[in-house]
This record gives sequence, C-alpha cells and structure tokens, in this order.
Amino acid sequence: MPKTKYGKYIISELKMPKVEAAWSPPNLGPAGKGRGGRVLYLDNDVAPGAFYMECVWIMPRPALSAEAIEKAKRIGTGPHTHDYDEVIAFIGTDNNDPYDLGAEVELWLGDEKHIITKTSLVFIPAGLKHCPLVFLKVDRPVFHYTTGPGKMYF
Repeated sequence: MPKTKYGKYIISELKMPKVEAAWSPPNLGPAGKGRGGRVLYLDNDVAPGAFYMECVWIMPRPALSAEAIEKAKRIGTGPHTHDYDEVIAFIGTDNNDPYDLGAEVELWLGDEKHIITKTSLVFIPAGLKHCPLVFLKVDRPVFHYTTGPGKMYF
C-alpha cells in the first residue's frame, strides 16, 4: 500500500496476532496455496483504534470420526465468554446456492448444541458462553470470520 495519510487503514497482508487466545486452535497458521488458514487479522496492534476481526478459509476435507470430533473439542476453541459482543460468520462458496454452506459445523451456545449447514451470521451477546466450534465436515471451501468491538481477541 502506498504511504498516504489513510493507507494504514487498508489491511491487505496477514499480520499474525501478537498473542494467541488460550482457546485458539494450535494449528491456525497462515492460509496458503491449496490449504486453509488465516487470511487477514485485525486488532488495535495492526491498526491503532481498530476492533478485533479475523478472516479464515476452511478447505474441504473428509468428515471427522467421533474420536476426531472429541479431540478437536479438546484442542480447539473451547467454551469461553467475552466482555464484548461477537459475531461469528460462516459463508458458503456455492455461486448457485450461496446459502448452502457446503459444510457441517457444531457450535455450542450456552448449553445448546447447534449444527450449522447454511451460510450464517451468529450473534453472541457479551457474557454468553460459546464454543466448542468444530467443522465436522467440509465439502466446499468455507469463508469464516469472527469480529467484536474489543481491541484484541480475548
């Protein structure tokens, strides 16, 4: 991006967070050719004054076995709360049916298990315990993002 007065607000390269949240998946690295991962990350450290936002590609893979699901729940994003509201997005990539997620995602809100199979935005009010979040099956790439008005993800 050219050095201009406002160019600093255009984020087009991944800058990894300085501190990973304790519940972040351990293998969430940068996306690359043919593999999913973080595409962009934004917080107060990346652009002073910015709120938290993270964009991730989830790539196709076979359905998880029951054993793999339980392992994913232990090592992935576990139950937690924030002192700010959060939005978690799951966006399908079928141009002919944009509401077909092409995946099955297990997401816990409070003590309720939800299986998401449609393109969705999930609003999580401050203080609501949420997760684990597990991609059970992924048939097509899914664009996934989270955002909240906190200055960092915590």
